[in-house]
Amino acid sequence: MDFWVRFWGVRGSIACPSPQHVRYGGNTSCLEVHVDGTSIILDAGTGIRNLGQSLLERGVKEAKILLTHTHWDHINGFPFFTPAYVPDHDFEIRAGHLYDAGGVERVLAGQMARPTFPVPLTALQADLKFTDFKAGDTFEINGVTIKTAPLQHPDGATGYRIEADGRSFCYITDTEHVPGEPDENILELIRGANLVVYDSTYTDEEFPKHIGWGHSTWQEGVRLAKAANVERLAIFHHDPYHDDDFMDDVAEQAKAEWDGAFVAVEGMQVDI
Repeated sequence: MDFWVRFWGVRGSIACPSPQHVRYGGNTSCLEVHVDGTSIILDAGTGIRNLGQSLLERGVKEAKILLTHTHWDHINGFPFFTPAYVPDHDFEIRAGHLYDAGGVERVLAGQMARPTFPVPLTALQADLKFTDFKAGDTFEINGVTIKTAPLQHPDGATGYRIEADGRSFCYITDTEHVPGEPDENILELIRGANLVVYDSTYTDEEFPKHIGWGHSTWQEGVRLAKAANVERLAIFHHDPYHDDDFMDDVAEQAKAEWDGAFVAVEGMQVDI
């Protein structure tokens, strides 16, 4: 069974295309998960634009889009997701933090409403389905098990565990930890996973200046991964102020801290 993950956007907060953000990439959060012919898209940051072009070239006409939350950096690529404008394509969009707040369809429609965007959600010609659930629910997509958990983030966010064929992949962003108090929801969700992608916006040294902003550190990711017996950890959601040289340093430090840790790079594909 094919089971792989491809990174189409690895940044947080805002896209940062510049000569100083080439080696790791400047697009915001978007991952593609392929499980035995099923396509699952995680988040719709600016990276989803390039993913959309790839899907058209590969002839992929159906996918599930799972959103961690709907802050701008995780949805502002959606209006530029070209397959959504093409008839005979099918996409279901799910979110776990808006069940009691009007639903994900309302939020995406608001993003594409005038005067901030000229093309409304109703202009999309693909077959779109919008599904809301509550973080903590478990569901299946074509025989693939999806487990979820609530994360500590302003306005709420959802962590995902994708399981198939005895293998597992976890996507944990955006979340803020409490120093010295491992998040039990996260530990339970990621326990024994083959790969965990974790919100590593800051370093432990930077973190105290950003308490309340809803993000974590690569060092906390390593601590959680070790405690939960995780095989590999992908450092993710890079701060836009962390340029290539900064990220090179993070990669070196993380490797020295734990062999299972590496920095996510735009375009990288990892087999599960």
